[in-house]
Amino acid sequence: MKTVTKIEPVITRVQKKAKPRVAAYCRVSTKNDEQLLSLEAQKQHYEEKITSNPEWEFAGVYYDEGISGTKKETRPALMRMIADCEAGKIDKILTKSLSRFARNTTDCIELVQKLLNLGISILFEKENIDTGTMESDFLLFVMSSLAEGESVSISNNEKWSIKHRFETGTYKVSYAPFGYDVNDGEFLINEEEAKWVRWIFAEALSGKGSTEIAKMLNEKRVPTKRGGQWRATTIRGMLTNEKYTGSCLFQKTYSDFRFNRHRNTGERAQYLVEEHHASIISQKVFDAVAELAEQRIREKNIKKDTTYRKRYPFASKLICGECEANFKRHVNSTGRLKYPVWICKGHLEKKCSMKAIKESELECAFMTMINKLIFAQKEILKELLDCILLESHKKNLIRIDEIDSKLEKNLEKRQTLRDLMSRGYVDPPLFTEQSNELALEAEALTAEKNRLEKEVSWNMNNTEALNALLKFTKGAKMSCDFDGNLVKQFLESATVHSRKEITFHLKCGLNLTERF
Repeated sequence: MKTVTKIEPVITRVQKKAKPRVAAYCRVSTKNDEQLLSLEAQKQHYEEKITSNPEWEFAGVYYDEGISGTKKETRPALMRMIADCEAGKIDKILTKSLSRFARNTTDCIELVQKLLNLGISILFEKENIDTGTMESDFLLFVMSSLAEGESVSISNNEKWSIKHRFETGTYKVSYAPFGYDVNDGEFLINEEEAKWVRWIFAEALSGKGSTEIAKMLNEKRVPTKRGGQWRATTIRGMLTNEKYTGSCLFQKTYSDFRFNRHRNTGERAQYLVEEHHASIISQKVFDAVAELAEQRIREKNIKKDTTYRKRYPFASKLICGECEANFKRHVNSTGRLKYPVWICKGHLEKKCSMKAIKESELECAFMTMINKLIFAQKEILKELLDCILLESHKKNLIRIDEIDSKLEKNLEKRQTLRDLMSRGYVDPPLFTEQSNELALEAEALTAEKNRLEKEVSWNMNNTEALNALLKFTKGAKMSCDFDGNLVKQFLESATVHSRKEITFHLKCGLNLTERF
């Protein structure tokens, strides 16, 4: 017969568990008064919430003001909070939502995983997600993808707004070149600097080069706009800057879908506003300097179309799917055989495992994608793209109608509330509370309506790139010969996932994946 012996537990004194140290993170994307008030409200909310909980110990509130959330490296308070987490000063983090914490899926998952490895959980209040109780990363991935989509939508709306101001000539420039000061978007001549601008143009007309002029300015100890040294590139930039003639050329640069900035070499429309401000240099002198520069180029037999971007169609368009760095062109050698390849900059710095891609394979994949569009445009492409645009357009218009109805009801409620207050049926404190709630609701609905209306307008404007693609595919014939002009005309960028797969992001909004 089996015998069972009971082993009594050892009674030990239970140690008192230390309270978790809880911090909060807040962020607003602009520095206007309303946003800063929102930031102050968030800071106060979290400080009160943490300090009022007897089971928590307050570890501070970290906040970034007037900073975009698209990349974690641009937010000093977030980076300082992460450093304090690594130093063991924080056990738990509270934040309003995923979009406040990170608008980039990769950054969000990376930061959450890093904090979880340190034993630190994050509570996202809006989505009601506590990373300390999650069984997998799937929900977080989905929600952070939505947050990233929200950032793209906001970015598109902002681009539409800026483009509209370009077209109407109402865009306010925030930074003035050497020779000018800026006040509320207005350029004012700085005479102390302007005399040196005139001197630079005069020296250029006398035949001196950019390097010699920069050297002379440094010897004369003429201060630059930012207090650095004069360089030849600075002088060349000034001699080709139309702002000195009183004109202003907008959209010299643009941001791609990953929020990386590029120089505009024809990929986007530009807007020239003449007589934008007072001139320092006459148009005649400006043109004479430009003609002199052209003459030197002809004399030295320099080909103007030899910049890296213009020589290679894929330059600055290839993005690594692993580390998000750009690709750079190299020429590899195998014995006597030489062939061009594209290599991730992260791989060159030994930070990424992405292998090099042969240029011939990139060209082949791109032309395969173009040939598919040519083949499918008549039967599938036009109908499919129209359907996508119409569906998105339709949803936005339906939502705008719903918001209008809600705003009408909101207005009725406020009028009824005022009526009840005037008759003495509602106490002043309750009236104030209800009025504030209705005002906040109306403000949120109006903001959403404005965003949707801008999105509708942006979608309509986006059809320009779509129509260009449809027009090309309708009259083109399929070909195996690579055409670099098609890359410049239709391709926004491309994500290289591996040596086997690439996704082309077209300017019209289509993302098409091809295999090498």
